[in-house]
Amino acid sequence: MPPKAIHVSGAPKLAEGFDRIRAEMELPDAFPGPVVEEARRVAGAAPYTAHTDPGARRGLAEAPEPADRTDLPLLTIDPPGSMDLDQALCLEQRGEGYRVWYAIADVAAFVPPGGVIDAEARRRVETVYLPDGRVPLHPAVLSEGAASLLPGVTRPAALWCLDLDSGGAVVGADVSRALVRSRERLDYDYAQAAVDTGTADGTLRLLPVVGSLRLELERARGGVTLPTPEQEVVPHGDGYRLEFRCPLPAEAWNAQISLMTGMAAASMMLDAEIGVLRTLPAAPPDTVARVRRIAEALGVPWPASASFGEVVHGLDPSVPRNAAFLHESTVLLRGAAYTAFNGEPPKDAAHAAVAAPYAHVTAPLRRLADRYATEVCLAVAAGVPVPEPVQEALAELPALMAGGGRRAAAADRACVDLVEAFVLRDRVGQTFGAVVVDVEEDRPGGLVQVADPAVVARCDGDGLRLGARVEARLTRADVATREVRFTVA
Repeated sequence: MPPKAIHVSGAPKLAEGFDRIRAEMELPDAFPGPVVEEARRVAGAAPYTAHTDPGARRGLAEAPEPADRTDLPLLTIDPPGSMDLDQALCLEQRGEGYRVWYAIADVAAFVPPGGVIDAEARRRVETVYLPDGRVPLHPAVLSEGAASLLPGVTRPAALWCLDLDSGGAVVGADVSRALVRSRERLDYDYAQAAVDTGTADGTLRLLPVVGSLRLELERARGGVTLPTPEQEVVPHGDGYRLEFRCPLPAEAWNAQISLMTGMAAASMMLDAEIGVLRTLPAAPPDTVARVRRIAEALGVPWPASASFGEVVHGLDPSVPRNAAFLHESTVLLRGAAYTAFNGEPPKDAAHAAVAAPYAHVTAPLRRLADRYATEVCLAVAAGVPVPEPVQEALAELPALMAGGGRRAAAADRACVDLVEAFVLRDRVGQTFGAVVVDVEEDRPGGLVQVADPAVVARCDGDGLRLGARVEARLTRADVATREVRFTVA
């Protein structure tokens, strides 16, 4: 599931600003000629023939020939217009339980280890999304073509088969290479409407059932999904405006399928004592205590017996005290990293937000680590050695992914700052209703969240109280510096 693509056009100052961000973040531009040439060659080859020489073939696990599973009625659910489709799913009733077929784009089938596509992917690390486009991990001929799980065409995939009991718990997991063919490309609005109107059938009928069961299991084990709204840029008249958007239930259900697969992959790698996990340490007790004090001060109920996940579940982020609490509580979810191992598994193998060991395996078109983690799982499931190039790459992955993640996050924040300044550039001096979502102990002021337009920015002034409603006067909106600043009116 790629991030919701935000496209803006017709605003020269914004275009110039996005170009500056690309330069500041040193984001790659067009793919070098040799990379495009190799991508076209492997894209034009029949599935699983791209690794033409024995040395390149070492990059794939020596498993049985891929099965033909084009009979499965798979479908994809992604933001409108998405072409880089990593995942396709099919849900079935299985006695009193369920079977989940989850096809993941088999990027490794197209990327010979040590080749120029591989080297370029290590340089890019992950796809970076900007409002006026994206900086892809792989050339479009692969990411939006031969490797993408587009409808109506046969594609190579890592096909997960996950069996669940009546409560949604995984009782069996396997993965193998297969040829698949997605039937439909749906978006979240369509999927949600089909469920809401009672017209959903097949996979869409079971998606809310399985998704809700998995959400209940997440809450039971102490997992966390923050119900925070997303900032979006939307056309408005001759310009643009910022709005907060709350994700649809269909997005949460779909995300649970991906999380479940990542948990199954992590268990598989831990049992085999080789792989790469996505880890997040539990927050220190003093940090948890601080967030508990904030909840008490804001009037957000947090019973002594309740986990953080249980507290945030169902919180309405439009309520000022909830918005402030959710913003402050993100401190509990900081410090995520990639942890690779080849031998004894790490002692701290869990992801605190998932409340279980977890791995990234479901977005190989857009994230480098997923290709390697998937190759490990395919080898383990087939009972064959993990390919040498994969073993050699594991040690490098944590540092590569950390650098790529920082760059992508910085670019995202810079783009939001730019659009905020652009939208507010002609409104300096005006007053806005806002909620205080952060206060600073060492100096006056803090952060305020403005509902219309959807902006979170610095606010100067004495006596700001967390969760309080204030009137904030806009004092600065500089497109060149991407700075927005308020003061208490």
